[in-house]
Amino acid sequence: MGVESHQNMPERRRVLLAKIGLDGHDRGIKVVARALRDAGMEVVYLGLHNTPEQIVASAIQEDADAIGLSIHSAAHMTLFKKIIDLLKKEKASDIPIFGGGIVPEEDISALKDMGVKNIFTPGTSMDEIVSFVNEMIMTSEV
Repeated sequence: MGVESHQNMPERRRVLLAKIGLDGHDRGIKVVARALRDAGMEVVYLGLHNTPEQIVASAIQEDADAIGLSIHSAAHMTLFKKIIDLLKKEKASDIPIFGGGIVPEEDISALKDMGVKNIFTPGTSMDEIVSFVNEMIMTSEV
């Protein structure tokens, strides 16, 4: 393929996924990582036990188009806020954030008000997650 053909191709989307805190349940995030990868996105998976500082630094270093967090502890309000605050501090608040895991329905609205784009709870289809992430990234690039 020539240079001109590459110039017309959309850039590959890069999504950083991470488990935050001490939570060790990682099956769900690995399934999401595979679905995003199979949809043509580049996935950077940080693995378990990350701090908010590590996640934000990695997202900036990797030039991530989005950050996805998996949380199965009761600390979702605190941890998402910390990441949003760090992104603002590092002038990287244009990186959209989404999450998944065990989050009470009443907290999802508060997280969205805080700036989290969406929270996916157990049972959400991979097609729905992939479509949302792709649309979220395209919208944030405009």
